[in-house]
Amino acid sequence: MELRDIEIFLVLAEELHFGRTAERLHVTPGRVSQSVGKAERTVGGRLFERTTRRVRLTPLGEQLRVDLADGYRRIQLGLRSAREAAAGTSGTLTLGTMGFMSRTVEGALTLFRSRCPDVRLRHREIHPPAPLDLLRAGEVDVALLWLPVEEADLTVGPVLRRSAVLLMTAANHPLAGRDPLGLEELGDCPMVRSATMPSYIAAAMSPYRTPSGRRIPDGPSARTWHELLSIVASGQAAAGVSDDTPCHYPWPDLAYTPIHDAAQVSWALVWRTDATDPLLRTFVETTAEWAASQPDDMGRKDPLRGAT
Repeated sequence: MELRDIEIFLVLAEELHFGRTAERLHVTPGRVSQSVGKAERTVGGRLFERTTRRVRLTPLGEQLRVDLADGYRRIQLGLRSAREAAAGTSGTLTLGTMGFMSRTVEGALTLFRSRCPDVRLRHREIHPPAPLDLLRAGEVDVALLWLPVEEADLTVGPVLRRSAVLLMTAANHPLAGRDPLGLEELGDCPMVRSATMPSYIAAAMSPYRTPSGRRIPDGPSARTWHELLSIVASGQAAAGVSDDTPCHYPWPDLAYTPIHDAAQVSWALVWRTDATDPLLRTFVETTAEWAASQPDDMGRKDPLRGAT
């Protein structure tokens, strides 16, 4: 029996009326009769008892209905799942973000969830000293990273937000609270470094040279975000951070000072160039639509609001 004949048989077994079955399936009553005859020849027995007044299942028909119904539902669910996956509206997508950054684009994630309620959106934490590792390892499908990211194997998508750069130091650091603080004053300020992050990416937050060309000293290396926080809090080095950081890490032994001449940092979605998942495409398109509806400053707030 073909799938269409199974469908006709199951609907007729429910309706017990050739006319209503034909109307429900948008076929002719003759097509229903033809399909039933074909099914009866296939199984070698009568499936329905038909009179001018009523239609009812034979014991053989009832047995076939029970045996086919569950399998037919499974087939329909499988086809539906395949269609949704092909359309990018179901499945699992893993988003990598740094610490609290997923909260700064919650509006984009909410829009995506509302449009794709059957998608499971998982989160993985990306440590700032190693922003590309999980992406390249295939442990996240897409990541929200600060720019620039200029890697041949990675594609940069829509910018979802922009942030000012603050200097994070120990509370008793000589530059803590300096007003105004400029990039040139970092010439004697060791900065936390990473052994794995490309220097051109790191420089957007923690520059290597002052505007006049002075080399900024290298401080200790950090492998994770909390290692970085501990190094800074201990006074060993400073670090450039996003202006949202004070709200989420208001440690009493940390200070956040705006750098008046530092350029804003853009945060964008980044994914592996060879990725072809339709779900990824749907996520990128939805979040880009959200970003386009935001103010030009991407919702930036007072960089020190909530800091202590």
